[in-house]
Amino acid sequence: NKEAAQRTVQETVVVLPKIDVAQASVREVSQEMLYTGTVEAQVVNKIAPQQPLRIKEIRFDVGDHVKKGDLLVKLDNSSLVQAKAQLDNAKKEYERTNELYEFGGASKSEWDARRLQYEVAQTAYNNLVENTTLISPISGIVTARNYDAGDMYGGQPVLVIEQIKPVKLKINVSEPLFAKVKKGMPVYITLDAYGEEVFKGKVARVYPTIDQATHTFQVEVTIPNQNERVRPGMFARVTLPYGKANNVVVPDRAVQKLMG
Repeated sequence: NKEAAQRTVQETVVVLPKIDVAQASVREVSQEMLYTGTVEAQVVNKIAPQQPLRIKEIRFDVGDHVKKGDLLVKLDNSSLVQAKAQLDNAKKEYERTNELYEFGGASKSEWDARRLQYEVAQTAYNNLVENTTLISPISGIVTARNYDAGDMYGGQPVLVIEQIKPVKLKINVSEPLFAKVKKGMPVYITLDAYGEEVFKGKVARVYPTIDQATHTFQVEVTIPNQNERVRPGMFARVTLPYGKANNVVVPDRAVQKLMG
């Protein structure tokens, strides 16, 4: 029996599993955080007169591009003609009084009164000019139109113009990163409308205070958007790389085998 046992031990072969050896290393790894936000126009202008005037012409519609300085809307200018006549008369009276005053033919109080009258008429005329011809203060795209020609202006903007080159979005970043996020840092954005396509942007503004309730601070990100593919209202995911740190790195093959 003893010899049989020895023979069994000698014939037994233990097969160990093959073990792959991979050398881990310490490398600098980019530190990133993912945030979500909604795209906004860089600037939004609501085009409207200060007075309830009748609209004579609207030159642009929703979706049209406009340039800074374009004439957008013309309103009834019948009162403008009267204001111009009053301005011309006030100017003549002021110039006449000014000549008399220089030679002692008019008192200082008379000169002051004529000058004030002229300035008031000038202001009234300029105000009417601005309110009968509405000019675009920015280059952008028309996103809303609330009237047609012939309507009386009633409070809502006649047009809404949005500047979408660039666009912006705001994210709330946790307090521990306050010292690491800087103006000008690059960011990478994906949008549900374009799948996994990545858009480049940058940090345009870091708000200087921390929200006491959430312990976050606000960061404004801009996207150049020269081709205007990114539109206000789109849902965005923002990857913010905020630095590098030394991490232990294992080769991809070793990780895949460990995962099975």
